[in-house]
Amino acid sequence: MSRRVWDPDKANLIALTLDDSIDKVANFVAIVQIWLVENMRTKEAERLPFDPLSDVLALLKPESYGVRGLDAGGAWSISYPALEGMKCYAIEEGACWLALDGMPAPVQLHAGDCILLPGGTPFKFFSEPGVPSVDAVELFSSVPPGRVVTFNGGGGGGACRGLGGYFLFSGLHSALLLSALPPLVQLTNAADQKSLRWYLETLMQELADPQPGSALMVEHLVQSLLIRALRLHANDVHASEGKGSVGWLYALRDRKIGSAIGAMHQDPGRKWTVESLATVAGMSRSGFSARFHELVGEPTMEYLTKWRMHLAADRIANRQTPVAVLADLLGYESESAFGAAFKRVMGKSPRQFAAVHRSALLLQAE
Repeated sequence: MSRRVWDPDKANLIALTLDDSIDKVANFVAIVQIWLVENMRTKEAERLPFDPLSDVLALLKPESYGVRGLDAGGAWSISYPALEGMKCYAIEEGACWLALDGMPAPVQLHAGDCILLPGGTPFKFFSEPGVPSVDAVELFSSVPPGRVVTFNGGGGGGACRGLGGYFLFSGLHSALLLSALPPLVQLTNAADQKSLRWYLETLMQELADPQPGSALMVEHLVQSLLIRALRLHANDVHASEGKGSVGWLYALRDRKIGSAIGAMHQDPGRKWTVESLATVAGMSRSGFSARFHELVGEPTMEYLTKWRMHLAADRIANRQTPVAVLADLLGYESESAFGAAFKRVMGKSPRQFAAVHRSALLLQAE
């Protein structure tokens, strides 16, 4: 007897046209290498252990983004409003302070430091306390993406040069990823910092001087940057024994729990139980259940239900797959049982969700 298996669409290789400038060809080759390794689901990649992080990132669609440089001098302060999405900053020269709402004390950043700010929390960069702040949106909107803003004369005492970017993803699934991260992520390894700066610098080049294929190249660079940053952060947490870190992203580093999460992502429609997932992990039912809750922060079946509903939401929003088909694919005995689970997780019934999403698309098209 055959059983339906969840089969996400395969990625398609695209062709990019660039001029024959040596620098641009070299840059193109480097970007394609990164893209092939970290983004594409090739047949070779399919032979590797299933990768839940790539699975989650595949649901994220970059909605808007921007990368700019800052050259600030003297006494200065720039305040940023509470905006959703991921923010990424790299200090190239000098130093500055970061104050994040809810953080007990400011953090000093030095040349080479790289940080991520995943939440929609107000924050500010400044050279010293007590300096009146200017609004970041007004300041940076005065120059196009890919350019450097010179603030307060640049250079000189209190100088700080750096790069920064924001990456806003479609609201449908971004919370699934960003909620797994702390308010401030600091990369501490010098090689990791250099890697992240490369992405920001390359994005700056593409945005400052768009070429044929730049739009698609930038989109893949944004996703690659996010993958790289999350991987480096997870590695940092694992190296420090992950004290106090809870969430599916950190749980992936645990071999046994990570294998169970991978199994759920690889075959979400299977009739999983705590017992069967414990078997995958090679643990007793009680030991697995307690360990999963400890590392992920929620019960096993609750995590599985949320993942199934995010997959369903993506299909409903983008492919208009019939609800009855989704219920079958995701392991539900009836459309009503699936609908109840969907409403509990997503806050709307499948039909209400589809109607709201279609209305939003129509408004965007006008």
